[in-house]
Amino acid sequence: MTEIKKVAVIGAGVMGASIAAHVANAGVPVVLLDIVAKDNPNRSAIAEGALEKLLKADPAPFMSKAAAKFVTTGNVEDNLDLLGDCDWIIEAVIERLDVKQALYARIEAARKPGGVVSSNTSTIPLATLVEGLPAGFAESFIITHFFNPPRYMRLLEVVGGEKSKPEALAAVSRFADVMLGKSIVRCKDRPGFIANRLGVYWLQTAVTEAFRSGLDVEEVDAIIGRPMGIPKTGVFGLLDLVGLDLMPHITASLAATLPKDDPFHAANTPVPLVAKLIAEGYTGRKGKGGFYRLNHEKGKLKEAIDLKTGEFRTSRKPEVEAVTASGKDLVRLLEHDSAHGRYAWRVLGQTLAYAAALVGDAADEIESIDEAMRLGYNWKFGPFELIDQLGGAWFTAKLEAGGFAVPAMLGVADGRPFYRVHEGRRQALGLDGVYHDVPRPEGVIMLEDIKRTAKPVLRNGSAALWDIGDGVACFEFTTKMNAIDPDTLDLLMRSVHQVAKDYKALVIYNEGSNFSAGANLGLALFAANIAAWSEIENLVAQGQTVYRMLKYAPFPVVGAPSGLSLGGGCEILLNCDAVQAHAETYMGLVEVGVGLIPGWGGCKEMLQRWFALGRLPKGPMPPISRVFEIIGMASVAKSAAEAKEFLYLKSTDGVTMNRYRLLADAKAKALKLAAGYAPPAPQTLNLPGRSAKAALKMAVESLARLGKATRHDVVISTALADVLSGGDTDTMLPADEDAMLKLERANFMRLIRHPDTLARIEHMLTTGKPLRN
Repeated sequence: MTEIKKVAVIGAGVMGASIAAHVANAGVPVVLLDIVAKDNPNRSAIAEGALEKLLKADPAPFMSKAAAKFVTTGNVEDNLDLLGDCDWIIEAVIERLDVKQALYARIEAARKPGGVVSSNTSTIPLATLVEGLPAGFAESFIITHFFNPPRYMRLLEVVGGEKSKPEALAAVSRFADVMLGKSIVRCKDRPGFIANRLGVYWLQTAVTEAFRSGLDVEEVDAIIGRPMGIPKTGVFGLLDLVGLDLMPHITASLAATLPKDDPFHAANTPVPLVAKLIAEGYTGRKGKGGFYRLNHEKGKLKEAIDLKTGEFRTSRKPEVEAVTASGKDLVRLLEHDSAHGRYAWRVLGQTLAYAAALVGDAADEIESIDEAMRLGYNWKFGPFELIDQLGGAWFTAKLEAGGFAVPAMLGVADGRPFYRVHEGRRQALGLDGVYHDVPRPEGVIMLEDIKRTAKPVLRNGSAALWDIGDGVACFEFTTKMNAIDPDTLDLLMRSVHQVAKDYKALVIYNEGSNFSAGANLGLALFAANIAAWSEIENLVAQGQTVYRMLKYAPFPVVGAPSGLSLGGGCEILLNCDAVQAHAETYMGLVEVGVGLIPGWGGCKEMLQRWFALGRLPKGPMPPISRVFEIIGMASVAKSAAEAKEFLYLKSTDGVTMNRYRLLADAKAKALKLAAGYAPPAPQTLNLPGRSAKAALKMAVESLARLGKATRHDVVISTALADVLSGGDTDTMLPADEDAMLKLERANFMRLIRHPDTLARIEHMLTTGKPLRN
């Protein structure tokens, strides 16, 4: 079997149902089955109820509610025949061996020849799962361990058994990679595999050491967080997020299955306070709270548990001098002569040592362990990347000085880095003491690889232009949050001329966490505070000019966003010939949140798209009203699929599920467009002018009277209405792109001078939240 076209998931609990939803996100038909509902005339009520919950859940398991049409529900008594044409059957039922094996016997009778069966277990060894089952079943059986929530967590741990056919592993791995967007980490058949075995050890060590050190939960999360490249939730915030009640089940399973000499057992000490919290319903965010809670009786006051007394108190900002003094130097933090510094070392030191001890056991490759922690626990750096930051010799010496066992892999390294770049190729140290290339999966292009051996074609402090081969250039933002400033626009203009001369096509792409958060608001606020209005207007005009150059360039331009693509970052995509978006792209024209309207062609481009749609009632007002609503509400599409519903993306734009494959897919799209390319023809819209503006303004004033719009919302909406209606024109006067851009610029400048807009910008920059004034 080489291709998976239909999938089944058995077990409609939170995990199983969410896996089914993500298969549906890929546009692949999926069957979702569960047991027959007791005392319910609808025998498939459990699976159907799970589907209903998926549609209401937040964060959303579906990238678009329309994806639910790919899910067929049923039950395991009446509908096992639905498995007959499924290429991959995923078991996600209760973690009981007898239940699973009884189900496998029934699956074996119903599945198609060659159909792959996998379990989502992370606690029962594969060899145990297939004991006593037919050889043919064992050959088609593997473990595929998803992480929750499956849509958002990119890691998939895959385990094959001694009898598993290579083609079964290859088919599932390829499908999960390309169609589900997963990074595949091959694990050995060991308890907890990689991520949970190391991740749970890390969490248990951090909690145990916190009690021993007498630290507060806020102090712990400040130490075991950003200083180590770990999400700001730290330890206790993460436990609240995943659920305190989940941890005892995982730790009990690991304790029962790991060898008695495994270091995990020393970290797995009982914590009476955790048992007390769970018993009282404090299971984390899904319950009444956990280590943190919101006290609703005190106006949602954030409180934290006191680890010494077990009582809640007002949460406080931690003062951790060790973190402040060390800055970005992790060694200084771990060497800091304080309770905080000693705590940081005991947690991170033991965790990294345990990671090194897993080489040859959980996995043979250090890069597999690093990838598992980066994607399974959202660490910025994997354990071996962290050891390289610290220095292997320093780390080994500090372990020895502290009386900790030194894992064999550190001896293999003997002070050498675990990773190196050799002749432009990234290499990792193997168990054999030899460096080996770290290969990319077939069809993956990464800009970071190109940058190791090439010099940019053009560069300044805000952006760079790279040659990515085959006559295609790549424009990369390089500012903080990839915000767009005058230097970005200047280099983009130079890049258009360079590409026109030397290349076939241009891709706009970067490998930051976000494509672009939009224009640099800090610069705009600074200019406004010194009344440099001409500088602001020049920036608006510069953006309009450069974006139009992109739109009408003599070569195709393909945008390749991932993450946040907001404001000016969204507008640049609107002006591209095509977009190849990562599935988790969050697009929106959000300028009203800071008291402004789109000024770089966003209004114009959205109007053109909605007028061309052809599905709305006749006349100019339906598309104008829809764009007014989208921009006026600062609507953000929470996936590439949803972006198509807002028309931020065209129906012909592509979607890439795997973030690692985005650049290759965008390059392929650009080359396809380059064959016989001709720039688009300029468009003119017939807009109704004053009558439409009056109607839109009346609608907003009505919302204001109902308390649903603020005073400044009315001001902003009036400016937006002026642009979208065509300004003070006669009825149905044609408005070309020059006229639309002039209206955008004039209204933008009126708003940027308004004190309430400046207050919104300052509040956003200070707090990261919109001001409702």
